Amino acid sequence: MKITAPEEYGLRCMLLFARAKPGTSLTLPEISDKEGLSLPYAGKLIMILKKAGLLKAVRGRNGGYILAQLPEKISLDEIFAALGDKLYGPHHCDRYGRTKGECVHTGDCQVGSIWRFFDQYIQTVLSRLTLADVVSGKVEFSGPEFSNIQETN
Repeated sequence: MKITAPEEYGLRCMLLFARAKPGTSLTLPEISDKEGLSLPYAGKLIMILKKAGLLKAVRGRNGGYILAQLPEKISLDEIFAALGDKLYGPHHCDRYGRTKGECVHTGDCQVGSIWRFFDQYIQTVLSRLTLADVVSGKVEFSGPEFSNIQETN
């Protein structure tokens, strides 16, 4: 599984907003500069996040963009859903193993069940994490399903 560039940079942009003083808007040039992104690419990401309802535009002299909700209310699942595809979605099989219009494993696919499980597991984890959790640095999970996972830098 790979994290796409839009997912990585989009999350970084959202964290930039979450770290900002509440009510402080950020402009596209500020976002571009702070994240090392080209202005057009930063604009593309911000428009995607705005369309998803995660950011809102602020007009006027101190205009720019702000979070649409408090960081505690925005899950990582929402951010990744706005920026990319799920690991396993309804069109997954359209990309693999198709001949003559249908999957060669229709009716006997064991691989799909693995991807479905991974997708549900990842979505569960991402839905538990908020921007506020990540900003605070207190990303912790408890329970037996997380006992073998160790943080690495």
